Amino acid sequence: MTSELSSSLWSDTCKEKVTAPPLRDDVSADLVVIGGGYTGCSAALEATQMGAEVRLLEAGTFGGGGSGRNVGLANAGLWLPPEDINTQIGADAGRRLSSLLADAPDMVYGLIEKHQIACEPVRKGTLHCAHASAGMTDLARRYEQLSAIGAPVRLLDTDEAQARVGSDQVYGALFDPRAGTIQPLSYARGLARAAAGAGAMLHGETPALSATRNGDAWNISTPQGRVRAKHLIVATNGYALAIEGLQTPTMVPVHYFQAATDPLPDHVLDQILPGLEGCWDSALVMSSWRRDREGRLIIGAMGALDHIGKEIHLGWLRRKIARMFPALADMPLRHIWFGRIAMTTEHLPKIQRLEGGFACFGYSGRGICPGTLFGNRMARALLSGDETCLPVAPVTTHRLPFAGVRQAFYETGATLTHLLKDRL
Repeated sequence: MTSELSSSLWSDTCKEKVTAPPLRDDVSADLVVIGGGYTGCSAALEATQMGAEVRLLEAGTFGGGGSGRNVGLANAGLWLPPEDINTQIGADAGRRLSSLLADAPDMVYGLIEKHQIACEPVRKGTLHCAHASAGMTDLARRYEQLSAIGAPVRLLDTDEAQARVGSDQVYGALFDPRAGTIQPLSYARGLARAAAGAGAMLHGETPALSATRNGDAWNISTPQGRVRAKHLIVATNGYALAIEGLQTPTMVPVHYFQAATDPLPDHVLDQILPGLEGCWDSALVMSSWRRDREGRLIIGAMGALDHIGKEIHLGWLRRKIARMFPALADMPLRHIWFGRIAMTTEHLPKIQRLEGGFACFGYSGRGICPGTLFGNRMARALLSGDETCLPVAPVTTHRLPFAGVRQAFYETGATLTHLLKDRL
C-alpha cells in the first residue's frame, strides 16, 4: 500500500477523462488558477462562463490531491454546528455562511446534472451516527441548532438508526436529506472537463515554481512556460507545494485512510445501508462508511498509512468491520488508500487575500460542497470586483502555531485509539 492515488477505488472506477497537456509556452490570461481539485476547477468553470480567459495549472493529475482521495460525502454545512460558526466569525457572518453552505449540495448536484458528470451521484441523505449512547447528546445539540436555521434534519432513535445502517453498533443518528454521496475523483475530473468545455485552458503536470506581481499582473513560472494574468487563485489546500514568492498557508495535515470491499453479495445488500445514505460517526477519532454504485462497502477513519502504525490502523479496520457488519468479517479489502485533510484551528475554511487574487484552504474534512462554493465565489469576486459574494471575509495573514506538533498529536491519538479499540 502506498499513498499513490492509483491504489484507490476511485482511480480504478473513475469514468471521467481530462485532456490537460503541460504548459510549454509563455501565455497570458485574465485569471490563472493553481490547483486542479474541486476549488480550482469550480473557479475555472465559473470564470470561463463569465467570459474570462483562464489558465488552470495542476502540478500532477487533476483530482490527484485531497479531491480524489475523499470519502465522497456531499454534505450541507461544515463540521462545526451553526452556533459554533457564529461564535468564531460573528452571528451575521455565521448565518450567511451557514445559509450558503445549506444550498451548496444543490450547486454540486446541479453541476453534475448540467454537465452530465459521471460520478455516481446518489442524493439519499447522510447519517451522522452516535458511536455510543453518549454521542446522542452531541447529535441532539446539532439537531437543535440546525433546526433553528431551517435545516430539514431529523433525529433518529436507536432502532431506526440501526435499521438504516444495518448494524447494532450505532445508537441513534442525525439524518440530513439535503446531502448525498458521489464518486469524488470523477466529480473533480468532471468539473475539469466542464471547465475545459467552456473554454478554460487546462495544464496537468505543470507545477507553479514561482509567482511575482509586476504592476497589475501576476507572472507564474512553470518548468516549461510562464503565465501572465491579472488575477490569481491558489487552490492547493492540503497538497500545497512551495511556490517561490508566495507564502504557503499554514495548516494542520490530518490524515484519513479508507478501504473498499468487493461488491457485496445480494443477500447482504438489502441489510447494509439499504437506503444508500453516507455515514460518519460522533467518535473523537472519527470513522465513516458508505456504499458505491456497485455495492462495495467503503469504510475509513483518521490515520496515515505511511509509517509504522499502518498495521495498527488496518488491524483496527478489520475488527471494526467484523463488529459492525459480522457478515463481512472475512471479506477481503481490495483497495486501501489514504489522503490529507487540511485543518485550521477554528475548523473553518479561510480565504487569504493576495494582491489581485485569493488563496483558499482549510476545509477541515468538508471539501466537496464548500470547495465547489468557494471556488465559484472567488472567481466571481475577482472578475466583478465585488467581494460581497464571498462566503467568508478574506484575511490578510494566517498563522497556525505548532502545526507540526498538532499533526503529531492527531496521528498519535488515532494510532493509540486504533491499537486498543474494538477488540472483541
